[in-house]
Amino acid sequence: MPPAQPAASVRLDEIELRVLHIPLVSPFTTSFGTETMREVIVVRARTDAGEGWGEIVTQHAPLYSSEYTHGAWDVATRWLAPALLERGTVAPEGVADVLEPFVGHRMAKAGLELAVLDAALRGEGRSFASYLGATAQAIPSGVSVGIQSSPEALVETVRSYLDEGYVRIKIKIKPGRDLAETDAVRSAFPGIPLQVDANSAYTLADADTLAQLDRFDLLLIEQPLQEDDLVDHAALAQQLKTPICLDESITSVKAARDALALGSTTVINVKAGRVGGYLEALRIADLCQSAGIPVWCGGMLETGIGRAANAALAAHPAFTLPGDVSASGRFYARDIVTEPAVLDDGHVRVPTGAGLGVEIDDDALEAFTVARETLRR
Repeated sequence: MPPAQPAASVRLDEIELRVLHIPLVSPFTTSFGTETMREVIVVRARTDAGEGWGEIVTQHAPLYSSEYTHGAWDVATRWLAPALLERGTVAPEGVADVLEPFVGHRMAKAGLELAVLDAALRGEGRSFASYLGATAQAIPSGVSVGIQSSPEALVETVRSYLDEGYVRIKIKIKPGRDLAETDAVRSAFPGIPLQVDANSAYTLADADTLAQLDRFDLLLIEQPLQEDDLVDHAALAQQLKTPICLDESITSVKAARDALALGSTTVINVKAGRVGGYLEALRIADLCQSAGIPVWCGGMLETGIGRAANAALAAHPAFTLPGDVSASGRFYARDIVTEPAVLDDGHVRVPTGAGLGVEIDDDALEAFTVARETLRR
């Protein structure tokens, strides 16, 4: 369901988009490849209520998703932002309806919707967390660990994150880099909450290999098969004891409902960018809560903008498992907000200020900007 109290409509005067290149503190490797720099688009909406910020979480290449930075840039500057500006005055809850005629491009739509929401809520002096119905003041923080050079290196990396206080560990796997890695981590840390993420790297023919993960007492196996393989996920679920969690497959409330009806998943990872925005993410969380399905908030290496929004979403009572909202320092030596998220006793604080509750570090923003375009009414 939507928030109980909608946000006020705002008049959109200007939308600015920037491409940022932000160095990562260490390479991040998944089955899709290795990132050493985060390419991301940030959105600034200037309205009669003030400024608001959003983040388009695409990556440089269409590997995780069909969306990618330059595609998102093109559709946002050519179609999506002009449509919003042409509308003039818009309610944040109506952004999705304005953009609905344009097929797909959920990450781009999500970033624009967030910027409008942030502006409207800042104008009202209301926090994004309270708008979503969040109840927690801080959320348990899990960390996502990329594929390392060896099982031994993975164990040492995991150890460092446990020493920092992270309460749940997720390790990336792919064919040939799965059983030995999981065995090494579980043997070194028998009692930790542990899960694995395949990022669609397997097929149903790998069921015997995936079944061997059952012995490691995992919280879940995330997205083992391709995103459109709902039927095969349902078949795989019958062969495993470990719960299957879907990520890339969940692109909307309808996709979530279909996956649950087919028995393709018993846990869902919600990523607001992937589903088209935080309002759609909230609808998916409500669906899961009604169905008694555990749900958690995933991450896309967000800057402080998206990280603040994710913390607010993860603080909603429907989110019952620790998510990927880690400290900013997990990925960035320098973030683009003045007060980046930090880890405190295994938790990340939920911002309580107006809107997203974070302020932009203008110097950092300028330092990382590689492209900029401003559209006006």
